[in-house]
Amino acid sequence: MYATSFSPHILHSPVKLHSESSVTGYSRLKSPACPISWRYDYVCSVTAKVSRGVKCLIKSTEESVNDGGDGVDQEEVAKSSVRIVSSSGDSPTLGIREPIYEVVEVQSDGIVSTRKINRRHLLKSSGLRPRDVRSVDPSLWLTNSMPSLLVREHAILLNLGTLRAIAMQERVLIFNYNRKGGKAFIDALLPRLNPKNMIGGHSLPFELEVVEAALNSRIQRLEQRLMDLEPRVEALLEVLPTRLTASVLEELRISKQKLVELASKAGALKQMLLDILEDPHEIRQISIMGRNCTLKKDNYDMECSVPLEKQNAEEEEEEIEMLFENYLQRCESCHGQAERLLDSAREMEDSIAVNLSSRRLEVSRLELLLQVGTFCVGVGALIAGIFGMNLKSYLEEQAYAFWLTTGGIIVGAVVAFFLMYTYLKARKIF
Repeated sequence: MYATSFSPHILHSPVKLHSESSVTGYSRLKSPACPISWRYDYVCSVTAKVSRGVKCLIKSTEESVNDGGDGVDQEEVAKSSVRIVSSSGDSPTLGIREPIYEVVEVQSDGIVSTRKINRRHLLKSSGLRPRDVRSVDPSLWLTNSMPSLLVREHAILLNLGTLRAIAMQERVLIFNYNRKGGKAFIDALLPRLNPKNMIGGHSLPFELEVVEAALNSRIQRLEQRLMDLEPRVEALLEVLPTRLTASVLEELRISKQKLVELASKAGALKQMLLDILEDPHEIRQISIMGRNCTLKKDNYDMECSVPLEKQNAEEEEEEIEMLFENYLQRCESCHGQAERLLDSAREMEDSIAVNLSSRRLEVSRLELLLQVGTFCVGVGALIAGIFGMNLKSYLEEQAYAFWLTTGGIIVGAVVAFFLMYTYLKARKIF
């Protein structure tokens, strides 16, 4: 009550009463036995004490400001006080910059426009909450990389890889429209909104057209990547058993890495579709969008003001379920094919590892054989070195001593080699 009349130069701080008697007196005033006159006198005394404390605080603050001991200007103090007061208001005054999204807006009649929209206006126009928008926020792509399809009362939020969009009853907002996912989605959605391409009959609501176009574009991209990888992997599987080169092995590694990424994305999308099909509340929530219908919280039954709307919503629910099942089959087929190729590549890697191990074993056996031969020859060289010393052994006087020594060295080396070889073979080292 008193803070509104203070100068902006004062420091707003609550006045705390430390006296226990004041608390006791206040409790007595609340009792019915206390006369009204006593209550008035007590309140007046407390008010006088508070006003004196506030006056002292104002006076000391004005003296400190007018003193100018710290060299602070009054205008600077006023500005700083305004910033402090404004920081206790709403979030825009906290100094936090509100994000502004650049999106492509596609209306139900096919009109495409690029616009900038801030977060607050986006929440008001779509009826969403901040935690809902986080699932499609492009700036949080590390935390929301998993595909998701969130159904709310007035909007459907799509997060399918590089495609981030919010589908409403009459329009769809597309984030990251310059990336491959956004471009593919726009190319798939616009022909569906063209009246010339609509062959008579029943057409789906706009938000379902958006969901189908998003799923179709996403699965088509996965299938296209699979079609590009499949012939390359099959060609590598035919070449690798007989041709082990660095370039072929590197190409196998790259293809396997792409298959792992493709299988992961297809598996995540398949799991998302399975979760939607197993949750009847999500499908029914989609079917009643734009209708005067509600869902019961206990059993998720529909309640519509018009019986015809309930019938149409039930028929649309079946169509939505069939739509998701169709894309689930395509996604499962893509995921299964990618897993099959990945298993073949892993088996080929195991085969290559076994082949390389056998070759290393052969090299090791040859190396061991050469080491045995070198040892035997080294023993003969030792004997030759002994006879090469400049000491008299009286064998040099005999003519047959040279041939006898040479033959003995050769025969001894050969016998030692075969003995070592037989021993190693008996120990199953060769």
